[in-house]
Amino acid sequence: MANDSTKQIQHENVIILGAGPAGLVAALYAARAELNPFVLTGMELGGQASLTNVIENYPGFPDGVSGSQLGEMFQHQAEKFGARFEFDAATEVDFRQTPFHIKTYGKEFTANAVILATGASPVKLNVPGEELLTGRGVSYCATCDGWFFKNKEVVVVGGGDSALEEGLFLTRFASKVRIVHRRDALRASALLQKRALENEKIEFIFDSVVEKINGEGKVASVDLRNVKTGQVTNLPTDGVFVFIGHTPNTALYKGQLEMDERGFLKVDEKMQTSVAGVFAAGEVGDPMYRQVVTSAGFGAAAAIQVTRYLEDR
Repeated sequence: MANDSTKQIQHENVIILGAGPAGLVAALYAARAELNPFVLTGMELGGQASLTNVIENYPGFPDGVSGSQLGEMFQHQAEKFGARFEFDAATEVDFRQTPFHIKTYGKEFTANAVILATGASPVKLNVPGEELLTGRGVSYCATCDGWFFKNKEVVVVGGGDSALEEGLFLTRFASKVRIVHRRDALRASALLQKRALENEKIEFIFDSVVEKINGEGKVASVDLRNVKTGQVTNLPTDGVFVFIGHTPNTALYKGQLEMDERGFLKVDEKMQTSVAGVFAAGEVGDPMYRQVVTSAGFGAAAAIQVTRYLEDR
């Protein structure tokens, strides 16, 4: 990493990249251990969870809690014990030397230990019209954009928990929600399937994929291809919501940390990456569970291990 000699470098004991459930809980545990953690939040405080309208399976909230509210509570609790937050994102890292170097849009830092909690981003369809019409009817967040589709018809792409949760949420606004899934059976939990199947606003289109999103300035229709027959049909719609998975936000660490073939960081049982002193928590290194509660747990574990790592040093 090239250093600007005129720029002052800020040294921190522990830097946490990311402020989703994993990063926030890591901040809480590190702060309680008096490590004086510094959190670079990234561009989305609360991570993906903040975009979820209601989280029904987080312990202690029998009536559910909004993702943004849960994130705010996590942050407040971490700050109470001395965690510090800055709304900025890393643009460059150097884990080849200690202390580790991190450059952001506005500053440059060194750190004795780092916890990576940069999460994952939605997988895109990569079909014609998707990029052009993103923000003009194509969305990856029902909580953010559902209100714009009052009394309109929308398509939801996906068959897992996220697709059904967001599809059910969209029925508050849309007059019709068509869930398009490439298989003939859903992957979502039984409870979500039951709710969706019983909702009169929801219709399922199985064995189908979106080939193209059409529209001039805004979404007008999608071309659907039946994966069994090959037949392509045009379906008029006002919006397309995509929930087909996530890819880990690890591009910044390529060439420095070991990853699997999908780009998830390889993490041992102590939450440590392939570089001693660099730890990872949450979806950045979790291709399996991808739940708010597990990400929070991984964040706690990473902070505990950072404490031990620094004590050993």
